[in-house]
Amino acid sequence: MVKVWGKVLVLGLLIWFLGWSPVWAESLGDRLDHYPQWQDLPSLNPVQTGEDLIYPDWFAGTWQVASTLIDQVAPLAPDLVTPGFAANETLIGQPFLFRVRFQPQTNFLVKPLSLPRQTAAAIVADRAFNGAEIARAYLGEKTVQKVEVDPQNPNRQLTILKGDRRLISTVTGRAQAQPEPDQFFSSELTQQQFQSSEQIYLNRVETTTDYQQLDSDHVTANQVTAIYLSPSDPDFFQAQNKPVALYHYHLELTKISE
Repeated sequence: MVKVWGKVLVLGLLIWFLGWSPVWAESLGDRLDHYPQWQDLPSLNPVQTGEDLIYPDWFAGTWQVASTLIDQVAPLAPDLVTPGFAANETLIGQPFLFRVRFQPQTNFLVKPLSLPRQTAAAIVADRAFNGAEIARAYLGEKTVQKVEVDPQNPNRQLTILKGDRRLISTVTGRAQAQPEPDQFFSSELTQQQFQSSEQIYLNRVETTTDYQQLDSDHVTANQVTAIYLSPSDPDFFQAQNKPVALYHYHLELTKISE
């Protein structure tokens, strides 16, 4: 169990790079401003199969990312503290470097009784590339064997780890907003299933991010990843839909010449 929770910090970060929705009652900016006073799950729009997170055009290209954990909170401590939370404290202030890529969407949308049509060149994440880069940066080259994305559903991803361990991640909720041309908010809720020869473990991860474009080659971001217990967890009755762990990151993205 400790090893599983130790990966949550990494896998929550992985979610937002793998990857329009109406703005909901509590704006994404308000939610980040209220950190760490989060009392419930965000109100997101249900994700439909085949839908992807669309980024502003200024995301297009390949970026070098420096991701730094600057704060972590266990809101239900001391009654409920997740295994691995204390160990993650050693990562505070330590930047992790990896690449991410965003590119024009190339899949087809097919509606009932209609012919396939090419979508507009919306910018989406290269989920397989980004997932592999982030996981290997945090877990090591030898630990991560493969990252696969369902070709029919960009919201479903499989990460295969050494030792016959698997992580199945499925995005179930999403919201996004662009209040200014150089600012972009996104939030996703993902159901995660860890599989190993010893156990199957479920949890839910929210990743809410505020991106600021500084210029054409530089972006910074303020991001919070929240961990929620699955309803099948023995401690769910105590936690309900309150986060059991919160991780606050600062991100710096620098475009790589191609």
